[in-house]
This record gives sequence, C-alpha cells and structure tokens, in this order.
Amino acid sequence: MPVNLDKPHLWKDDIAASVDLYNEWFMAFAPQAFRDTRIRTTEAVERAFEWTNNLTGVSTNVITAHPDMLAMLRMCTCPPLARDRLIGLANLSSSLVWCMEVKNSIPSRMKPDALVAQLNKARDKILKLVDPDIFVWLGRKEPATTDEVHRAATIIADRLCGSQTDPIIRNAQEQRQLRMIGEWLNERSYQYLPPGSSYTMSSLPVGSYSFRLNAPVKQGEDGKLVNLPIDVVIKPHNGKPTDLPLLIECKSAGDFTNTNKRRKEEATKINQLRATYGKDTRYILFLCGYFDSGYLGYEAAEGIDWVWEHRIDDLAQFAI
Repeated sequence: MPVNLDKPHLWKDDIAASVDLYNEWFMAFAPQAFRDTRIRTTEAVERAFEWTNNLTGVSTNVITAHPDMLAMLRMCTCPPLARDRLIGLANLSSSLVWCMEVKNSIPSRMKPDALVAQLNKARDKILKLVDPDIFVWLGRKEPATTDEVHRAATIIADRLCGSQTDPIIRNAQEQRQLRMIGEWLNERSYQYLPPGSSYTMSSLPVGSYSFRLNAPVKQGEDGKLVNLPIDVVIKPHNGKPTDLPLLIECKSAGDFTNTNKRRKEEATKINQLRATYGKDTRYILFLCGYFDSGYLGYEAAEGIDWVWEHRIDDLAQFAI
C-alpha cells in the first residue's frame, strides 16, 4: 500500500518541513564536519610534503607509492588545476588519473615504461605551475621552516576541501541518516549486521538489517550481474526467510537543482531491481532537504515511495 507517493495534497507542507530540517542541520553541523575534514586533510598534506621533501623531491617512485597524492599536487599550482584540466594539459590517460585519485592505485595492466612517461608529464606540468606565493622556499637556498610548511599545508588542504565541499557535506548528512534509521530499528529490536558479514541481501535473517549491502542486478542485454549498493536493507520481523527485504536509499540535497538532475538514477535502480527480483521488490527513499513536487512526481510515476526524515515513523507503514 502506498505511503506517501499517492498523497500529493501533503507534498507542499512536507517539502517546506524537509527544507527547514536540512537548513537547521546545515547551520548546526555542516561547518564542524567541514572543519574536521580540513584537519584530517591538512595532516595528509603534511605527510605528502614529507614524502616529497617539501616538493623539492617529487619523483615518479613517490607518486607511484602514494597515487592519491596527485589530487594534492593539483592544488599546489597557480591556478589550482581541476582533474580534467591536468589531463588535457599534460595529455594524460584519464583512466590512470581516475584510478590514482579515486581508487588510490595504479592500473595493474599498465606497462611500467608508459606509467613512468605519464607520471613524468604530470609532475613536470605541476612543478612548472607550482604557486610561488605558497611554496616560498622553492628556488632559495634556505630550507622550508616548520611554520612555512604548516601554512602551505593548511592552504592546500583548504583548496582540496573547497573542491570537495559538496561530497563532504553529503557524506556527513548520509551518516546522520543511517544513524537515525539504525536507532529507529534498534528501538524495535532489530539486529544490526555490519557490512562485511557473510550475509547477502537474500540471506539476511528475519528481524535484522544492514547498511551498504550489495544487491546483484541484471544489467545490459546479456543480463550480466553487477553489484548495486543499497544504503539500508531490512528483513522485517513478521516476514518469511524467503521474503525479499525492504530496500532504502538515503537521499539528502541542499538545493532543488541537483535533485532534479539526479532523479533518473532511482528510476534506473528500481527497474534493475525489478528485472532481477520481480515486480514486488520494495525500494523506497529516505528524504531530507530540497526535493520539490517535480522530483516527487517523477519518483511516484516510477512507483517509488518515500519516507521523510521529519516523519521517520512512516517507516512502520512499510510493515517493518
């Protein structure tokens, strides 16, 4: 039975309440989340400075040993280089750069000579554009002082965090949403199974739940199975061991524009899930923030229901 998707007369008030809740959270907690991340990032930048002798010894061996350092090096230039700008400027392999920065690894199939050539080009372009107002010790005889290094690391950390502000805030909000759902389920005697347990979506015991569990789904014309990460997977108390669990995706947004850009993602997921597990697959959204009637109408048309964070008790209406 639908819970919210068939009640458009309630959407306007729910949208306003959701926006207010997100804004209250942002003002109270987002600055601290950003500061905490900046502290950790500053420490990571300082370690990178140690590995490169304060940028005087940037070698391919060092970069190979610490691939994710490349993102930090991009922020050391004037102006700071976006990932795609470095790729175009140095004629780099986009898959190599993505692998280094996102997965913190080097492609295993890449030939050593080709890797060295690529890293040399990246290093040379970066060092040619390094910001002399930040790295004041470069080009002089005296080594960098402790204060100079810390000041430079703080600036680079600020640049890194500034380029990742949205993911930082989104991650903090997602953690809070997961915590809220977990507390709600714990109060109702559900057992939490941490990620990495041997259970799968299909074998989850009755009366239990887990976060970020992979659901194998069919993809493409050949029906190849790929893992689809699900934020929350719940096996209701009153269900049968063979029943499919309730699947929840946590969604938060700080503006209306991005939600409408991303609304097709959920439709793609529910269609993949239904194609794999049947039309009775239960997949809902847990919403907080800027989700307007256009977004809600699109999801409702796809048969996707939702629970608002400010009315979390609506979860009970999904028979859990």
